[in-house]
Amino acid sequence: MFSTFKSIRKWLFTVGGLLALFGLIAFTEVRHGQKRVQAVVIQLNQVDGHRFLTNRDVTGYLTNQGADPVIGQSYTAMDLRRLERRLRQHGLVKNCQVSRDLPGNLLVTIEQPNPVARLVKLDDGEQPIRGQYVSEEGRFFPVSMNYSARVPVLTGQYFAQNRSLVSERNRPLLTMLNRIQNDPFWRAQIAELSVDEQGDVTMWPQMGTHQIDFGQPVDLEVKFKKLKLFYTDVLPVKGWDCYRRVSVQYRNQIVCE
Repeated sequence: MFSTFKSIRKWLFTVGGLLALFGLIAFTEVRHGQKRVQAVVIQLNQVDGHRFLTNRDVTGYLTNQGADPVIGQSYTAMDLRRLERRLRQHGLVKNCQVSRDLPGNLLVTIEQPNPVARLVKLDDGEQPIRGQYVSEEGRFFPVSMNYSARVPVLTGQYFAQNRSLVSERNRPLLTMLNRIQNDPFWRAQIAELSVDEQGDVTMWPQMGTHQIDFGQPVDLEVKFKKLKLFYTDVLPVKGWDCYRRVSVQYRNQIVCE
């Protein structure tokens, strides 16, 4: 009988503990739902130590330029997924996450795209027109008023028909741009690339007046090795202004003129 009493008491304690736990959870949920957004806390990653976006830009995107404010809104009225979709509509936002915390803050984390080149169109007078950046994934995104990234300029008729570089057809060119951006030597040396309608690449350096005929963006390892030989062994002897053109597009050859 004493054993039965202990079992009943243990069962009552268990049930009582569960009820208390569920009650606490329900109370917390109710209190949480009654809370209102007190502040927007924005975290932005940096690109080369800089930002394309400011907190003010993100707040404007988040609130539809103030037409749909979030400060003072109740937590239950907040559609976080809708806010994320709104942010992702802007080209300078690569990825984002919107969440909330217990004190009443709306937490916004923004990842910006990483540029590897700047696509610039030329007018009839061959003057540059404000263009777009090319991300490391091959997507085009707008330039920023807050920061201008130091990346090679990209021009040419090739981009009249190619509005991004994410396709398999454009993968060799994107691989080449990433190769230049990720190599300190070429990142410092290459100033501009032009791609013609057939996809042949011509480059111009930061130093020197010569042009570099690269050809199709294939066999990158071999071509860049030949080009580096030109810069390390030929130019120091002949001089930086000795040649007007160098070609590495032909197999086993470096053609200098």
